[in-house]
Amino acid sequence: MTAILRILARRIALLVPLLLGIVLFVFLVMRFSDIDPASAFYQGANPTQEQLHQFREDNGLLDPLPVRYVHFVGDLVGGDMGISVLTRSPVVDQITTALPLTMQLTFLGLGVAVLLSLPLGVLAAIYRDRLPDQIIRVVSLTGVAAPGFWLALLMIQYLAVDLGWFPTGGYVNPADSFTGWLKTMTLPALALSLPVAAQMTRIVRTAVVEELDKDYVRTAVGSGLPPVVVVGRNVLRNALINPLTVLGLRVGYLLGGAVVIETIFSLPGMGKLMIDAVKNGDPAVVQGVVITTAVGFVVVNLVIDILYLLVNPRLRGTS
Repeated sequence: MTAILRILARRIALLVPLLLGIVLFVFLVMRFSDIDPASAFYQGANPTQEQLHQFREDNGLLDPLPVRYVHFVGDLVGGDMGISVLTRSPVVDQITTALPLTMQLTFLGLGVAVLLSLPLGVLAAIYRDRLPDQIIRVVSLTGVAAPGFWLALLMIQYLAVDLGWFPTGGYVNPADSFTGWLKTMTLPALALSLPVAAQMTRIVRTAVVEELDKDYVRTAVGSGLPPVVVVGRNVLRNALINPLTVLGLRVGYLLGGAVVIETIFSLPGMGKLMIDAVKNGDPAVVQGVVITTAVGFVVVNLVIDILYLLVNPRLRGTS
């Protein structure tokens, strides 16, 4: 237990420089981009050079980069991500409105990916090189090769337009109608999760096959234990350690893919907020969305690391 706490404390300590590095990267990219906050603020008008200069001076845009970075980090720590130059509202308020939908989509997609990949991967491993394994292998390879946006378009055409089973887009708050929410989120979650499910199926299959070939499994089966008990009690617990760590990396794909999927299905989440900010030249919103997404990815991976430490029998047994 002491080893687990020590490793956990070390990984949490690494978050501080990692987050500062992420913030620095976003800060520099936005400062050297073609987006001018002063011009964006006066978008649609014809400001004079004096007005542009005054805006830059009032907002610290003329300060040296190190000073601006320190102020930027200080504002972030205080929960201030700046003001949208288009809506004149705090960026935090816009992100607070959009983030819950993106989190719903991401974790719904993650759940679908786990529910599909776990049984398919185990089934393929148990029937390795036989018909079920061959079928699952072909399906998973197809899923890996199929991009999420292409699946989204196919689902809209066949399941929404042709069959009318689901809406083509839009969002319904679950507080208003859970059934409506489920219908609006089903296709986006499937389009987002199927490529991840296909990848995870292959990873789970490989891990379970390696575990099935170990001596303790043959000994347990030879001693008369039912194979179902051996697989469920021992094989899965040991085989799923590595797929669990890989799953944390796939969360990054889900968060990034949500940007495209939300745009296709007209979902008012972080993706739509990001696309609108880029099109309209709103730098504060762009950097706020990017930083929030990056921080979310880091936090989710920390949670995956904690789960890995808890399920790893070698670390659990360390005193």
